[in-house]
Amino acid sequence: MTNVIDKNRRFYEEYVKDLIHTRFGEYEDRIAVGIAGEGSDCFGYDDEISRDHDFGTGVCLWVTEEDMHRFGYQLSIAYHELADSKERSYYTDRLRERRGVQTIHEFYSDILHINCDTEHCTMSEDDWLKLDHSCLKTAVNGEVFRDDLGQFTAFRNLLLGYYPERVWRMRIAEQLHAYASAMQVNYARCMTRNDIVAAELCRAKGIASAMELFFLLKREYPPYYKWTWRALTDLDEEGAFSDKIREMAEEKINPDAWIGTRYLPNRQNYKDRIVSLSEEIASLLEEQLAETKLIRIRGRYLETYVNDILPKR
Repeated sequence: MTNVIDKNRRFYEEYVKDLIHTRFGEYEDRIAVGIAGEGSDCFGYDDEISRDHDFGTGVCLWVTEEDMHRFGYQLSIAYHELADSKERSYYTDRLRERRGVQTIHEFYSDILHINCDTEHCTMSEDDWLKLDHSCLKTAVNGEVFRDDLGQFTAFRNLLLGYYPERVWRMRIAEQLHAYASAMQVNYARCMTRNDIVAAELCRAKGIASAMELFFLLKREYPPYYKWTWRALTDLDEEGAFSDKIREMAEEKINPDAWIGTRYLPNRQNYKDRIVSLSEEIASLLEEQLAETKLIRIRGRYLETYVNDILPKR
């Protein structure tokens, strides 16, 4: 998993460390170095397929706003001269933008799409609520090789500390509603109408919400959507939940199971395996909710628990 990260660490140890020490020695303890941010290599998920773009050897160098004006631009020029002098493959212009010298504020603000107060290391509840889940994982992935100043790592640790309790509960309630709506209500309505396209959209939304809930209940951020399943299989050590998600994704839609069926809101059509799977997934999520002491189990309809979980004002 860490081969690409290790390769970039070696690049730092063999070349970049000496560059900083030799040419920017007086600022050496003010430069944080590592690899993090956008790109599958920062997640340790890089493979032959993903190497058709944004792939190459390089590290991030993070400095304060003040230090960027003091020496950061000169450091950037020196770093790129070094990087250009070494052999590597697929070092694209886009990857160049993701590596090299950046301010700490710029790095986090660009990824999270908010104006991050990295100097004081604070986040308001409104800021937390604005964030997309996957961008948080992008902000804290990879590895920090050196950070004597500690400002980059301090904000990273703030994010790694996970959502504040109120925000966490609001996120869970949001996804409970989304799953119940997609898989426990609208999928059946769409299949009764023989609207296969809409039913497939319900399934996709339901799978996404179910995985989101699993990460929330484990207090982990999911990555960018194309890597969520991969991360889920790593996080789900027992494998029961991820197995159901995979089965749900692979199950062929069955219009014949709905012939002559009338939509009844309080009755599930278990002739359709997708309906059965949706209830089995709901049951597994319900068990996790109970384990975290958020609910008392009283039925598989996940919408039932939304008001229990929403924070009281």
